[in-house]
Amino acid sequence: MERGIRLKEWAIVVVVLAGIALGIALAAQAATGTVTDGEAHTAPVYWSDGDSGRLADGTKFRLHGVDAPETGSTKWYRGAKCEQERELGYAAKAHVLDLTRGTPLVVTRDYGQDAYGRLVVDLALDGRDLGTLLVDSGSHQVWDYDGGDPKPNWCTPRTPPPATGF
Repeated sequence: MERGIRLKEWAIVVVVLAGIALGIALAAQAATGTVTDGEAHTAPVYWSDGDSGRLADGTKFRLHGVDAPETGSTKWYRGAKCEQERELGYAAKAHVLDLTRGTPLVVTRDYGQDAYGRLVVDLALDGRDLGTLLVDSGSHQVWDYDGGDPKPNWCTPRTPPPATGF
């Protein structure tokens, strides 16, 4: 009889500890702002630059696989490397703002956090990959950051895109 009571006590302890562990895991997930793949964000997205910002729920993010020129001062460690990069950076930010304004974005893949605590994601705009649209427009470049590729050099001379509309 005594043995049955002890087993019951241990079972209660195990269930309580499992409940506590589950509660901690759920709280940690909520605190990191983890986004579920395929989740629509219909409120405006805040863009801090051409490839990162905050999702509608406040989650800091960075687009996966693409790079936009930096807009920070050339005097900053992580800022633009030249004035041309800054100019291109402001143009890239304006382009992504125009492209996404008033349009729901969908997180199609979540790669986890980067070294700066931002969620690295793929976003879709009207069913099309946003990163691909930005690269195809010329405002962004492909960048395999995870694969160790060096950051694209935005300070090299560029040929202006051909004029259209004539």
